Amino acid sequence: MSNAPAASALPRRDQIRREAARLFAARGFLGVGVDEIGKAVGISGPGLYRHFAGKDAMLADLLIGISERLLEEGRRRAGEGDGPAAALNALIGGHVDFALNDRDLITLHDRELLNLKEEDRRTVRRLQRGYVELWVDVVRQAYPPLAGPAAEPVARATVHAVFGLINSTPHSLGPNPDQGERPALQRDGMAALLHALAHGAFAAAAASVADPAVEPAGGPASAGA
Repeated sequence: MSNAPAASALPRRDQIRREAARLFAARGFLGVGVDEIGKAVGISGPGLYRHFAGKDAMLADLLIGISERLLEEGRRRAGEGDGPAAALNALIGGHVDFALNDRDLITLHDRELLNLKEEDRRTVRRLQRGYVELWVDVVRQAYPPLAGPAAEPVARATVHAVFGLINSTPHSLGPNPDQGERPALQRDGMAALLHALAHGAFAAAAASVADPAVEPAGGPASAGA
């Protein structure tokens, strides 16, 4: 199924973003031409240059834009949470929504980050570091065993592991539903599963620090404690 009908209600620049992300994710940044992106939104390839300087600018806009959005939304959610547990719930929920709603962008980040210009890549990395630090701070407040100085590396490693878990959604869902394929789980079921798995990972990390004799596999059983 084509994205064009849904995209036509968007401003032209957003149409270009959406189709560029879809095409880059499907065939790779180097495998897609400007003319093809233009065709997908109903304008000539050269017409795209009124909105973006070229393919490099499109990729930078997509990857920097999503990094900015994650950090801004994460700060907002963490700030509105009623205590550390609620803040962490909100952070997990926001990242799960991103993973389920923006599968193409996850694929792009995994595959195409090295195709960014060095300056743009540094910008993405800086924004990502801010996002990680936000999560680490909230996780260490929500799970007191991770608050000690010696536990900081464990908290940080677990945050990265949870990102990897949630960001695996484009793979665990299988083919894109827009192409007529059904995912293994409906969206709500996948969201609930990812949320529970994220908390299970943090609980397991906290349990391993509180009692080093506890096997990691025993952590999720105490997630509701």
